Amino acid sequence: MDILWGLLTLPYAPVRGLTAVVKVIAREAESRQYNPVNIRRELEELDRAAAAGDITPEERDRGQQQVLNRLTTPTGGAGRTRPGSAGRRPPPADRETGRRRTAGQRGDQHRGRGD
Repeated sequence: MDILWGLLTLPYAPVRGLTAVVKVIAREAESRQYNPVNIRRELEELDRAAAAGDITPEERDRGQQQVLNRLTTPTGGAGRTRPGSAGRRPPPADRETGRRRTAGQRGDQHRGRGD
């Protein structure tokens, strides 16, 4: 069965290969974007340019804010964790059902029972 499936899907192999390459490139670009060494280098370049008079202090502040926003603004990727989000706890579970509570649910367990 595997041989037959491999033969039938052989024309799609370049698409699967291209998809794998794009995923690797995206992962590498994201890791470089959030690498502390690269962030420090960007901030130092902004400081050097401001000291040399190439940019104004306001432009330097805007550039620094953009770098910091990139670190703190969540991306749209599903299942991706951001730097600093590893220590966050999930919402507490309901004691009776074991399900996670959503933002709209209250913490009292006997709601609507007349207690």
